[in-house]
Amino acid sequence: MLKPPYEFNIAWEQLLEDENFTEAFLSTVLEDYIIRQRWYGGKSSKLKYIELQEHFKIQQQGEVYYGLILEVNFEEAFYQHYFLPIAFVSDENFAKKDRILPLKLNGQDGFIIDALNLDAFRKLVFERLLHAEPNDTTRVRYHKSIDLTDTEYVSSRFMGLEQSNTSIIMNDNYVIKFFRRIYADKNPDYEMSRFLSEKKEYKNTPAYRGSLSIIDSDNANITIALMQQLVPNDGDAWDFMLKEVDGIFQCLERKKIDVYSLPNVELFKRLQIPDVPPQIIDWAGLSIFLKLQTMAKRTAEMHVALGSEFEDTAFTPEHFNGDYEVWLKNRLLYQFQNRLNTVENNISRLSGMSAELAKEFLERKNEIRKRFISFDWTKLKGERLRVHGDYHLGQVLVKDDDFYLLDFEGEPESTIRDRKVKQPPLKDVAGIFRSFHYAVYACIFNNDGKYPYTQEELFYAGEILYAYFIGVFLGTYVDLIQENNINIGYTQERIFLLEYCMLEKAVYELGYEMNSRPLWAVIPLRGIMSIINKK
Repeated sequence: MLKPPYEFNIAWEQLLEDENFTEAFLSTVLEDYIIRQRWYGGKSSKLKYIELQEHFKIQQQGEVYYGLILEVNFEEAFYQHYFLPIAFVSDENFAKKDRILPLKLNGQDGFIIDALNLDAFRKLVFERLLHAEPNDTTRVRYHKSIDLTDTEYVSSRFMGLEQSNTSIIMNDNYVIKFFRRIYADKNPDYEMSRFLSEKKEYKNTPAYRGSLSIIDSDNANITIALMQQLVPNDGDAWDFMLKEVDGIFQCLERKKIDVYSLPNVELFKRLQIPDVPPQIIDWAGLSIFLKLQTMAKRTAEMHVALGSEFEDTAFTPEHFNGDYEVWLKNRLLYQFQNRLNTVENNISRLSGMSAELAKEFLERKNEIRKRFISFDWTKLKGERLRVHGDYHLGQVLVKDDDFYLLDFEGEPESTIRDRKVKQPPLKDVAGIFRSFHYAVYACIFNNDGKYPYTQEELFYAGEILYAYFIGVFLGTYVDLIQENNINIGYTQERIFLLEYCMLEKAVYELGYEMNSRPLWAVIPLRGIMSIINKK
């Protein structure tokens, strides 16, 4: 077994063929490096060992870098794949935090680093995309959109802190997202981005400009990177909504509102703005409801684009059937059992209303389970489409008075195959509704003591506000969907699907909150109970 500093009398271009190098590289040195990265998704599991699944050259003329596909194996008997591009640098002052391995190569001292730290590597990838051949049949494939008009590389910089990928801003005009956790298939973000912007000319998503993929040894087409137009923006809709709700709660005091006198509305009742009572408009303001109508419009337009394809089978609408029902129930019952175990094992960490709701959740587990089993495809007349899959306020950019939808990768816990299953479009709507619910409660939790009302009064007012948000969004969304002949079922079916999908989403959220911030478990628990208690 070699020991550091590692020394090889071999050219960089042949280094990956040397078994001694790969053995040294895949040692605990790489393990220590990977578990420190933000994009590493295995932090809650115990890493067993890393294998080099594939390697390929990312090159231009005489300049060579390696792209590695690493298989990370865990003690719990599962594995994940990650993409890591590597470079060799000899500059002592460079990339001190991102060094993976000290190395002496043909007498030259240096380090193996993540190549994304190198301007030269980023320039090479961008230039390969700019000059991509229309029908690339090589193993490493570069593709560019016909709308990619730049002719040279000017600059690049990291976009900022991300959890699961690494995004680079190119020429202040494009974003290249390098996928870190990868799958043996085309990434849904790539598929959806290209389909929406190139085939359907949907304007409210960052336009597709290019991609990098690798054909692996099993002939699978694996997406490594996606390039899109940079959308100048004012931040995401989550921050926008928190500011809006904070202003609305401050209005309670300013207008001396008795929260228990506020008129309520039935959940899922479709509303146009004239249907919203004057007291609610006076309290919350007209602006937020106009913005919600715009967001609903953009969401509906996305589903219209996704539901109007009749050639590409990956995107053609489908009816509900027995296979989908079996897939759905198996998935949800497994997830529900997992959440039950988490709550049972951690209920002692909860207090007050969270503890009461968690106790009720456990007592009524059979009732909740029955709701999941109640899915009967034979009673549903709507259609299933490819959907966003992980739609929430954090996936929406705000620009002036408009909204742009992004990040079509799907739910992080789902397999790549599950992310491509066609779902009722109301699943996305349910996701954004749960996000509205979160924004209301996050505002209360983050501003403890700011508003001169009890927490219970704020929860009460928040639930009323939330019901109007949903109603106005639904009013615009359903009208536009029906005008474009997308079949999402009649009123009863729509309400059933919304409740079902929101229950699924709240149960999904419960696991995250129990594990990371138990104080917030009250949000999904209230969401679950409001659906279970709804008559």
